[in-house]
Amino acid sequence: MSNQNDQDRQHDIREKIASQIQAAVQAPNKQIPTHELQKLKSAVTRLNQLLNASATADHQALKTAVARLDQLLVDIGRGNDVTHVLKRRGRRQSPKD
Repeated sequence: MSNQNDQDRQHDIREKIASQIQAAVQAPNKQIPTHELQKLKSAVTRLNQLLNASATADHQALKTAVARLDQLLVDIGRGNDVTHVLKRRGRRQSPKD
């Protein structure tokens, strides 16, 4: 579910950027100084890097969660008691107030 939320958020951000670019294109043409254009290109590059890093981190977290779930299912299938693992993870992942 979190992955879908992240993808939706990234899509929204990209749509906002695209609409800003379209608005700028439709505005009366004026020459942008070279240094300003370079700043914009750098900002776009950095934004893309941040979005890609976020997607990569989310993907890695999902892969880790799937591996944990697979191991739990294997243990349950073998008849092993996994309650201690679930309790330990529950304490570790509980939100801090």
